Amino acid sequence: MAERPWVTPEEVKEYSEIPAVQKRSDTRLTVDIARAEQYVITYTHNLFKDKKEIPAAVKTAVLILAEAYGHNASMAAKEVKSETFDDYSYTKETNQISIEALDLAALLDDFVQAEPRNGVTLRMRKL
Repeated sequence: MAERPWVTPEEVKEYSEIPAVQKRSDTRLTVDIARAEQYVITYTHNLFKDKKEIPAAVKTAVLILAEAYGHNASMAAKEVKSETFDDYSYTKETNQISIEALDLAALLDDFVQAEPRNGVTLRMRKL
């Protein structure tokens, strides 16, 4: 079984070009990595127990997700949606990274395992 965590905070900092992510503490990045790994496990229904080493595509997906989680967490703490001063007001647009927009399916679809329903797995193929 591949040891968790699959990536280290140093790898995330090295990969990321976002200053807010590079400045995050290792403790916070460890949490971001754990969230990213759990997302991958939930998406694929695969614990990668049969692998001694995590495939490169899965590791890349975890890096991308951990960076996005780190960015979103640091931006959520700083964001102001709108503010009004007497006769002047402004609204700041959100800078959150959408997880759906990361297109992780291309990296993870090869590792998805069929999840049995009520103990039965049905596989169909074209004749």
